[in-house]
Amino acid sequence: MTVTTGTLYIVSAPSGAGKTSLVKALLDSEPHIRVSVSHTTRAMRPGETNGVNYHFVSREQFTAMLDHNDFLEHAQVFDNLYGTSQQWVEKTLAEGFDLILEIDWQGAQQVRKLMPQAKSIFILPPTQEALRHRLTNRGQDSSEIIERRMHDAVSEMSHYVEYDYLVINDDFAHALSDLKAIFRANKLRQEPQQQRHAGLLSELLV
Repeated sequence: MTVTTGTLYIVSAPSGAGKTSLVKALLDSEPHIRVSVSHTTRAMRPGETNGVNYHFVSREQFTAMLDHNDFLEHAQVFDNLYGTSQQWVEKTLAEGFDLILEIDWQGAQQVRKLMPQAKSIFILPPTQEALRHRLTNRGQDSSEIIERRMHDAVSEMSHYVEYDYLVINDDFAHALSDLKAIFRANKLRQEPQQQRHAGLLSELLV
């Protein structure tokens, strides 16, 4: 069977919307999907593995990659730098894997300029109250930080109009089913199906 080029997916969501959990569940059930591992200058946290959670590099290494235009997208978050390797993205797609970039709306804008064929998905919470509840239940942040995250979330969510698909994460199982449906439907488009089944189509049309 012919190896078809994979599809690049951008997945964005405000903090607390459940993006990480949904993407992990999707990866666990769909072996043809990969998730991009970003480069970062932040310190490795306990339990993290270099090359799995992130590619941990020095600021000098990151700057050198930036000077060589190695990144498909990059951003500074607080005092740390994050970037997606364009060479690795292109190699993974060429091998036939669908690839997910978990990035914010600003990174998504950068990627669309370079790879306009990418599909984009925005994950939303069912209500602001539900989002606040999820952030509070993490038990990781002070009330001041939660308020800042809520303020940032409203700003982030206003960019949903720039995305191809919207998934509302009210019920986790239903949201996961919706996410899977997007990937499945895209694989059934005429062009990739024509590549996969070239032999069958030739036989049918004899």
